Amino acid sequence: MKKKRIVECVPNFSEGRNEKIINAIADAIRETSGVKLLDVDPGKSTNRTVYTFVGEPERVIQAALNSARVARKLIDMRHHSGEHPRIGALDVCPFIPISNVTMDECVELSKEFARRVSEELGIPVYLYEFAQPLEYRKKLSQIREGEYEGLAEKIQKPEWTPDFGPAEFIPEWGATVTGARNFLIAYNVNILGTKEQAHRIALNIREAGRGPKEPGLFPEVKAIGWWVEEYNLAQVSINFTNYKVTPPHIVFEEIKRQANELKIAVVGSELVGLIPLEAILMAADYYIEKEGLFVLEEDQKIRLAVERLGLNSISKFIPNKKIIEYLVAEEPEEPLARASVRDFIQKIAARTPTPGGGSASAAIAAIGTALACMVAQLTYGVRKFEHLTEQLRKVIPPLYFGTKELISMIDADSNAFDQYMQALKLPKSTAQEIEKRELAIEESLKNAIQVPFEVMKLADSCWDALIEVAKIGNIASKSDVEIGAKALETGIWGAYRNVLINLPNIKDEEFREKILRESEFIVAKARENLEKALLIIETRT
Repeated sequence: MKKKRIVECVPNFSEGRNEKIINAIADAIRETSGVKLLDVDPGKSTNRTVYTFVGEPERVIQAALNSARVARKLIDMRHHSGEHPRIGALDVCPFIPISNVTMDECVELSKEFARRVSEELGIPVYLYEFAQPLEYRKKLSQIREGEYEGLAEKIQKPEWTPDFGPAEFIPEWGATVTGARNFLIAYNVNILGTKEQAHRIALNIREAGRGPKEPGLFPEVKAIGWWVEEYNLAQVSINFTNYKVTPPHIVFEEIKRQANELKIAVVGSELVGLIPLEAILMAADYYIEKEGLFVLEEDQKIRLAVERLGLNSISKFIPNKKIIEYLVAEEPEEPLARASVRDFIQKIAARTPTPGGGSASAAIAAIGTALACMVAQLTYGVRKFEHLTEQLRKVIPPLYFGTKELISMIDADSNAFDQYMQALKLPKSTAQEIEKRELAIEESLKNAIQVPFEVMKLADSCWDALIEVAKIGNIASKSDVEIGAKALETGIWGAYRNVLINLPNIKDEEFREKILRESEFIVAKARENLEKALLIIETRT
């Protein structure tokens, strides 16, 4: 199946107070077929609205053009003022690769947008970031220097000739900046202090610092301090240009430390636009380690990060509206794993080759690890078992995540078999077709073997944890551990039989011998571990 290509576009328009204009621009994006408007974030003090939308590359360009057309009619920069630096009505319009799209492709998208918008609207356009080859005008701050008020003089200088459009000042518009960049996190930390105190902290943390002789603490961080009238507080306003280099939670903690030194209070933070799931989970893992917590489930990790960062302080942080992966995610294509137990078993019983023994083996193994995980979690947190807390914290994660991974293999096995059947149907009329067909059969067979072999390895990796649960789990749940152990061994044996049935047809002798050797070792080990687990349970009673 062809994977969807997703580009994010985050145009910033210099209007944050007039709801009719804000909504008209949003409608222009929303009504463009093939795109999804994810977020509209207006600010009265900044007099600026950030729109976030995603879609296929060509549709994203169209939506950006549609929004620019509306802004050309409705926004007049001659009457604009606000806290945020700006150079034009559509101040900046970046294109960001999200899924199955490269940065180079986004560079070309930004150039195509610049060409079309400059020609149609008669406006000057500058390129920035990855789309701009000239170092002195690569950063947004370099292009914005002097802002809208200084543009009339700046645009006349040869070194500041626009990349597209007329080299002249358009009073009602200004200029637009477009390009391709990494995912940017716009994030504000709330300060019960003055604008000047917030800006002092901003100068300390941002990469540029106070200048070349006094750089700031964090790379890939831009920041300024400002006062937000509608919130009645100051903010350190931050852009993280690469959150993998410097993540928000590290900066948040540093701002808290510096605010404490200044005897001023930090009262949470605010996300402007969207954030990648990874950044939230990085924050959660940081606080889990720092505080010695035990949190496994993704939604609980998100809640932890939101609470520690105070992301509910201005408005409620809703993960499904703020985390980009949740917004653009499509339903996972796992028809078997997502089916009811009744439907799954009936599909196995049907007169079709899939799902078959491979999918059943993955499901049986997953039931085995799930039962062990259940017993461990029922033991954890109970007062009379508190002395086992550290041991349980070690055994629950491999069982919890092992179960999730094994569930995903249910559909993987059926998909692998279907690919093999498709290879068998390839034409074989010519020598070239025969060669191509044989290669496809060999590769699909290897894949059909690798899937149950992976099931074996995943299941095998859970034995130590299961045996530990047999030793320390609540003995009242002994039958659950026994059934779990037997199911895990059966799942491994079943996956092993699925490996064996296809292995003789593989021509690659080295591959065949390696898989056979390792799978025989795992299945023999499973028999031993089953006996060990059952003996432990029997001895405890």
